[in-house]
Amino acid sequence: MENDKKQINFELRPETARGSYSNLAIISHSHSEFVIDFACVLPGMPKPEVGSRILMTPEHAKRLMNALIDNVSKYESQFGTIEMPGQPQGPTFNLADLAPNGAKS
Repeated sequence: MENDKKQINFELRPETARGSYSNLAIISHSHSEFVIDFACVLPGMPKPEVGSRILMTPEHAKRLMNALIDNVSKYESQFGTIEMPGQPQGPTFNLADLAPNGAKS
């Protein structure tokens, strides 16, 4: 079977390409959409400022979750386990349980 991967061409404007730093994500949802607010918490700042808000359908939120699971796994295979300071050793839940083949609803 031929490679059926589709290529998506998109435009990346310079101001977007710079990116923005986030060390906090606040996630909420309704029946029809997920809202992810990305913020930055820094010492001396009275409260975090939301830098970006992303809205997506539940289907796309699940696709994002699966893509993150896949990419974190690939990262850890290449660079080693990502340590989570201040949290107990070992996972608090099994990410594989959330993957497409073992997806829980």
